[in-house]
Amino acid sequence: MSDSLDDSHNQHDLTADMLNLVDAVQQLSLARDLSRITEIVRHAARTISRADGATFVLNEGSQCFYADEEAISPLWKGARFPCDACISGWVMSHSETVGIEDIYQDDRIPVDLYKTTFVKSMLMVPIRRKDPVGAIGLYWARRHKPSANEIFLMETLANSTAVAMENVRMHAEFEERVKQRTKALVREIRERKRAEEAVRQMAISDSLTGLLNRRGFFLQAQKQYELACRNASPSILIFADLDGLKVVNDSHGHRDGDQMLVDAGAVLKAVLRQSDVVARVGGDEFVVFSMECEQPEIIVKRIQDAVERFNTDNRRRYELALSVGVVVCDPDETVSLEKLMELADEAMYQDKQRRRNGQSVSHGKLRSV
Repeated sequence: MSDSLDDSHNQHDLTADMLNLVDAVQQLSLARDLSRITEIVRHAARTISRADGATFVLNEGSQCFYADEEAISPLWKGARFPCDACISGWVMSHSETVGIEDIYQDDRIPVDLYKTTFVKSMLMVPIRRKDPVGAIGLYWARRHKPSANEIFLMETLANSTAVAMENVRMHAEFEERVKQRTKALVREIRERKRAEEAVRQMAISDSLTGLLNRRGFFLQAQKQYELACRNASPSILIFADLDGLKVVNDSHGHRDGDQMLVDAGAVLKAVLRQSDVVARVGGDEFVVFSMECEQPEIIVKRIQDAVERFNTDNRRRYELALSVGVVVCDPDETVSLEKLMELADEAMYQDKQRRRNGQSVSHGKLRSV
């Protein structure tokens, strides 16, 4: 009768242990990092074996790292030992499970490390038989000989742990590949945008002077002109023609002529505000749109003074000269930007004629719309 009760009790314990093992395996299948795996394994190992302590050991090549533990008193969590100086290293190097009923009777046990612990008996199982990645250690505070069932259950848990660790490794590698690919895509998008912006700038820029070209001028000036009209803000349009370009080209060559255009554009850009729209719209023609509150006479004077300073400060085989026409934009009488350019061109032509006739004029003809 007693044997029957013992068998029934053992069968009940094995069933409970199997259920705990199944639960642990299911949890391991969902684990996404090593810390979660060690947490599941140390608790399941101790619960299933009814041991007084459980450790999770990682194989670090020449060392054993005691990554985690659950025990009635501290063991070696966080410590590292040479693989040839501890039982977990022996288990991993030999790919064998080791059950020791009396640790003080086994030469493989570094007794000095165990004297301060509660450990009397132990079971150490490798995690993966081929090229073990770690080990699961179980410890008892009493003399205990690990049974065949305990060894089977722990080896099954160790096999499931190996699968979980491999899944985590593969998942981490996949995430890293995704991360690197995402970075590469971000770089590609950024480079594509830079390339597109470069193409866009080329499409709206004058390659010689670096100013806007005719298309670029209308794209940017139209926005400012519409804003000025909505806000009833003053604005002006300046049309400037570079005098004497043909003579320089014929006398000194097109290299000097090109440099003359670059100099004229630089002078205009230097004396105007950063928000002003400055463009080269023809061979020797420049145009400026400015939401400027100053009187147009002041702006023209500023341009002419800058031209005079340039001629004084720079040794060129030519002198800069600009004929300038200005249109003051009346927001109450809105006309198109194209019409403003025509009117400014007419004012510039009148200025050029006066210069040719030797009339003393301090600034270009002003025309209001």
